[in-house]
Amino acid sequence: MCFYENAEVDLQALPEDLMELNPYGTVPTLVDRDLVLFNSRIIMEYLDERFPHPPLMQVYPVSRAKDRLLMLRIEQDWYPTLAKAENGTEKEKTSALKQLKEELLGIAPIFQQMPYFMNEEFGLVDCYVAPLLWKLKHLGVEFTGTGSKAIKAYMERVFTRDSFLQSVGEAAPKNLMDDK
Repeated sequence: MCFYENAEVDLQALPEDLMELNPYGTVPTLVDRDLVLFNSRIIMEYLDERFPHPPLMQVYPVSRAKDRLLMLRIEQDWYPTLAKAENGTEKEKTSALKQLKEELLGIAPIFQQMPYFMNEEFGLVDCYVAPLLWKLKHLGVEFTGTGSKAIKAYMERVFTRDSFLQSVGEAAPKNLMDDK
């Protein structure tokens, strides 16, 4: 069993202790004993290696490299657009949400081919995709039309996992896929 403490941070007024731990003052920041890590990808890979069962990275080097490329693409292509949707002007928000929705619907067959993102097993790539889909849901994005069924089924599989429910804690509604 892994125990952690989640600390909410006001990004407009960063706490001094965060600035002492992390020279960039970014979140998330992980403190594990004497180790301090920042950057989501580094934190996720560290946790996967620190708690290796079940592994989130694939076993074979070629598969791991492909997963790392997928995570890089998600990090560089989708998350900056999500940031615009969360922090931009109303016009930027609308445009960013539309763009993300269209891009995800455009790759909907990927969500249908396998239970998880391009994999039979839940993996680190899903740990990249899930928060994005979670935030889109809470920003009011509704997937409709061609491909929406596959995306919604993927969201249901991921959002109902015990590990996901633990990560969102009290933010999880009774039925994650309710539109309420």
